[in-house]
Amino acid sequence: MLYLVRMDVHLPQEMPAVQANEIKAREKEYSQDLQRQGKWQQLHRIVGEYANYSIFDVESHDELHTILSSLPLFPYMKLEVTALAHHPSSIQSS
Repeated sequence: MLYLVRMDVHLPQEMPAVQANEIKAREKEYSQDLQRQGKWQQLHRIVGEYANYSIFDVESHDELHTILSSLPLFPYMKLEVTALAHHPSSIQSS
């Protein structure tokens, strides 16, 4: 199942830089592991924002929920999830 996920990150301004950097390092490690597994297929920064659009390919809604809620930055994110289906005019296989 494919999903488009917009992630907007809102770290508290009062968060110490050391803590923010530690969370970001864990986030990077976790996201890169999911990318290597093929579950996090694409990751695109939104220019000028602390946000991204990502494409996930997972087995179920529940798996996506588990992945997203396990993100180290999850407590500081606003997420928008859109389920995707193959378009009949697409020349790419589904």
